[in-house]
Amino acid sequence: MANLAAAMKASIYHHILFLVIVFVPCTGWAQYPGWQQAIDYTMDITVDAPQHQYSGSMDVTYVNNSPDVLARIPFHLFFNAFQPESMMDVRSRNIADPDRRVGDRIAGLPEDEQGWITVSRATVGKTEAAFDASGTIGWLTLPKALAPGKKVKIHLDWDAQVPRQVRRSGWMNAQGVEFSMTQWYPKVCEYDHHGWHTNPYIGREFHGVWGDFDVTIHMDAAYMIGGTGALQNPEECGHGYSDATTPTSGNIDWHFVAEDVHDFAWAADPDFVHKVLEMESGTTLHFIHQADTSYGAWEELPAIAGRALEYYSEHVGAYPWPQYTVIEGGDGGMEYPMCTLVRGNRNLRSLVGVTAHEMAHAWFQGILATNESLHEWMDEGFTSWIESEFLAKEFNESKDQPHYWAYGGYLNLVRDGGEEPLSTHADHYVTNRAYGTGAYSKGEVLLNQLAAIIGESARNAGIKRYFDEWSFSHPGPVDFKRVMERESGLELDTYFQYMLNSTHHVDVALSAVRITSDSTYIELERIGKLPLPVDLRITTADGRTLDHHIPQVVTQGHRPLEDGEQLMAPWPWTHPTYTVALPISEPGCTVEIDPRRWTADADRSNNKVSFSTGLIQEWKSGGEQ
Repeated sequence: MANLAAAMKASIYHHILFLVIVFVPCTGWAQYPGWQQAIDYTMDITVDAPQHQYSGSMDVTYVNNSPDVLARIPFHLFFNAFQPESMMDVRSRNIADPDRRVGDRIAGLPEDEQGWITVSRATVGKTEAAFDASGTIGWLTLPKALAPGKKVKIHLDWDAQVPRQVRRSGWMNAQGVEFSMTQWYPKVCEYDHHGWHTNPYIGREFHGVWGDFDVTIHMDAAYMIGGTGALQNPEECGHGYSDATTPTSGNIDWHFVAEDVHDFAWAADPDFVHKVLEMESGTTLHFIHQADTSYGAWEELPAIAGRALEYYSEHVGAYPWPQYTVIEGGDGGMEYPMCTLVRGNRNLRSLVGVTAHEMAHAWFQGILATNESLHEWMDEGFTSWIESEFLAKEFNESKDQPHYWAYGGYLNLVRDGGEEPLSTHADHYVTNRAYGTGAYSKGEVLLNQLAAIIGESARNAGIKRYFDEWSFSHPGPVDFKRVMERESGLELDTYFQYMLNSTHHVDVALSAVRITSDSTYIELERIGKLPLPVDLRITTADGRTLDHHIPQVVTQGHRPLEDGEQLMAPWPWTHPTYTVALPISEPGCTVEIDPRRWTADADRSNNKVSFSTGLIQEWKSGGEQ
């Protein structure tokens, strides 16, 4: 199997692998156990476009790099979710706040608009094998158990009906795109030190095995296709992929190849047009959308998307694949390796926003690929963070506080009492709002708020180090935490325990201030249960700022101090109050907690107090100045 990961990481790869193999068995607590399964797919697909059906044939080479003997191999059969009474249907009709794109739509699908996928034949080597499907999971029983270090060759034949577009997959989306082909083939489930990941599909997150895909799609010549992978025969396909004349009848054989990816998606429509942007880095960006001239934003998108790719490569890590494709389709925006499907009928700001977000997933979901079902915040939250950073720069907006939307959404949920711990499995949140706000907003806050503990420079350097060390390795929360600890030299156990496994939040208040002729006394109170370092600023009557940093005992150190910033004694989390005694007197000053607004303080009304001029001044929370 071609290995872009090794090429990307070059000389450090073997050193990292050695450290993982030697030390992980001793610690037993990292997400990545030092081995990963491997897979290659070769598919041949024939589409019956008028019937919205297709037949597929697939050869799979699966390598068992685990220490376990495997008797069965499970496959995802995602299209089976689009049937009345499926788990996805029932979940949508019973959750308190259903996704309006789904609602009860699946329950009302007529038979010719439902989705299904049926494996008609399975062989292992030359031996017929049993394949038993139940809902969105099918189990292949191996004639002979697969031993550690061995590989097996599997062949599947199957037929499928593409559902009417409801969620991500399907035909005829709201803008009239004919085929959004995502989660469309029998996909081998991931196996790691947790075991098999066989979550029934209810419309949430994904996890997969890295491998190579060789996919040939036979489809009516009227359709243009875009998707994962590099097109191998552009001169035969036309449609803007080459200067060759596009065939006008019969089928076109679209042949795509993708290396080191964990999924394959594509879309097709007869009205698609195709634009290309060649980047100096060597990456080719494709933009495929309907020709409707009302979508003027698509004309401006390529240049901005190119700048996004450059920004992410600079601030996270180099993009390793030869191409990336933005395709109109789906029902919003959804990331896949080397491509994304986005709803197209948007103004420029909206189209750029969704594209920038989905492109950023290439780094956090495509290359790092944490198990999203278990740790959805590591993908959605980190993706949202770098997206916000890019958009603030691109549109010159909210540069001082590019993450204010994330902080606002997270704190609204905190105040409403609807928050659930980030350790909740993505499929099992009680409400969609708790899932969405936790994965996206709180995940973004978690990453940004690290600056309050370790500083912006260490946080930003830690992100690049995390990418370099864990690309193509399915890292987990401990792996990310340890990178940030090594980068900063601080202990972050308490921060991650609180942020992931509880719904405790930050709320630090000014409870009393006394200014005498020669001293200032400031009393702080921790109202929220999440202990973080505290930044305290005194702004004098003549505009000078006097900054003070109060670390937490549990971090066993502090972030780098800013110029002129004064370090105070650590605040033990066991102590509900903390007193600052300063040998200064500044009548007419303003005292403020967290002036940079790095922390998600749930109540900022108790963070700031201002004084009029006078020699002796005293203020207490709830009292009068």
